[in-house]
Amino acid sequence: MRVVVVGATGNVGLQTVTALADDGVEVVGLARRRPDLALQGVTWQEADVASDDLVPLLRGADVVVHLAWLLQPSRDEAVQWRTNVEGTRRVLGAVAEAGVPAVIVFSSVGAYSPG
Repeated sequence: MRVVVVGATGNVGLQTVTALADDGVEVVGLARRRPDLALQGVTWQEADVASDDLVPLLRGADVVVHLAWLLQPSRDEAVQWRTNVEGTRRVLGAVAEAGVPAVIVFSSVGAYSPG
């Protein structure tokens, strides 16, 4: 099984990547900045959900796990909108275009905060 984790270096993302890799799953971790971290079974790729072409990175995946969110304290509403709303729209569109059969989207109570 091949799983692409979007937002792979966040708190939940890194735990998800590690758990999947420990279970022998082939993992592609997507993050804005490639981490200096070697995990067996994990390939790291750089991508910004707000601007990069995600389709080639998602092709061949069995599942995409979307965990890329920008929360406070940014307070820059335009940046948060681009990342959280447009970025999610772009991830879901890329999942469909790449023909990925399943997507899991996580969120948090932070989605309800102003801005």
